[in-house]
Amino acid sequence: MNRKKILLIAIPAVVLIVFFIVFRKNGTDYSQIITTVKRGTFNALIFSSGQLESEKSESINIPEKLNDRNLRIWELAITHMVEEGTVVDSGDYVATLDHKAVEEQIKLAQDDMDKMLTEYEDSKIDSNLNLSNQRDIIVNARLDLTEKKIVVDESVYESPSIRKKASMDLDKAQRKLEQEQKAYGLKKQQEENKVQRKYINYRQVSERLGELQKLFESLEIRAPKAGIVTYFKYPWGEIIKTGSKVGPYNSIIASIPEMSNLISRTYINEIDISKVKIGQNVKIGIDAFPEKQLAGEVISVANIGQAMPNSDAKVFEIKIKIFGQDKDLKPAMTTSNAIDAGLFKDTLMVATDAIFENDSLKFVYLGKDNPVKQIVWVGDENENYVLVKKGLKENDEVWLSEPADAADLKFKGQEIYAEIKKDKENARIKAEKEREEMLKNKADATAQPPGTLPAGVVVKQNK
Repeated sequence: MNRKKILLIAIPAVVLIVFFIVFRKNGTDYSQIITTVKRGTFNALIFSSGQLESEKSESINIPEKLNDRNLRIWELAITHMVEEGTVVDSGDYVATLDHKAVEEQIKLAQDDMDKMLTEYEDSKIDSNLNLSNQRDIIVNARLDLTEKKIVVDESVYESPSIRKKASMDLDKAQRKLEQEQKAYGLKKQQEENKVQRKYINYRQVSERLGELQKLFESLEIRAPKAGIVTYFKYPWGEIIKTGSKVGPYNSIIASIPEMSNLISRTYINEIDISKVKIGQNVKIGIDAFPEKQLAGEVISVANIGQAMPNSDAKVFEIKIKIFGQDKDLKPAMTTSNAIDAGLFKDTLMVATDAIFENDSLKFVYLGKDNPVKQIVWVGDENENYVLVKKGLKENDEVWLSEPADAADLKFKGQEIYAEIKKDKENARIKAEKEREEMLKNKADATAQPPGTLPAGVVVKQNK
């Protein structure tokens, strides 16, 4: 009896649950998943993520002595550095360069100086010895000449042949004395040059040692002004930090930005770069402070793109000037930039969430009752809407989420996809022709003789 009562109560409850589920499934609230295509004014925006930087900053450089090539130190490691973001005053400590590397050079220079000093002293002794020997030779030559003169004087009563021979010996003795005197002059100059070279070598090493000692005393880097320390970043992304090596060819260690002149450095893909112009207004959000919204303006657009890491895509660097000041802003904070790329009047638009895509095309789910995958040709977009070039008309109803049977629905509008492909191909051919024309003009200008006019240019002669 108890079982029958339980069944009588349970069966109606189950039936009610089943009816509720079925009713809920069939009673879909289309107002929550359907939107319509609108016509009106559209503000195109280009979105990008950037990073705060100072437009003006003062660099913290390596010691000036390290730029001296005579020191023969091409790089030094940073052994310690204050944390990025540290607030410093003028003259405060920032970093230390490797003392050991300079100490080794000082020791080598000291050894070289001792060696050069010894060589210098030895060269003076050798010079004195060599010149003393040469002076003895001259004295002997002078005595020989005197002796030959006595022989000539005593041969006055001798036969003509003996007098002739005595005269010839005197001439030889005279020439030998003159030769030895000239040799002494040259020898003296040679020895003086040797001693002078040794002294120059010694002086150069001594001066280098002095400069190395001055460098050693300046290896603690100080801040040139008050501000916030930011590590120096190379264009390819590497950051100078403890352990990094610096030298004459990479002399900046850090910088102190001027916080009253901030910019956002960002990168725009090659598809959208043609829409970005200097002077366009920008809305800037700060990721660290979601409640803050700043105004800015595009002040720089790169002419040459650069490859993204691990990708064939190209991006172009953009600089955005930030208006006003905010004490909460810090260098390297991430920004969300919305660049105002133009205003379009009386144009079709649809909610961004209504656009779906696969590997090759974009489409919408068109129709509330019997939806189809309608291929669309879209244009610019903003935070809420995207422009519609082809595929939809005003007041068309499209889905904001995929229908349950989305995988079974067929595509419609293949001719639009063919137009999109043709337009891309035409754009590619046009760009290729422009590139070929540019290269041809460049080659013609290079091959043309100096002073000649380009082909087709006629100079009108005055009569």
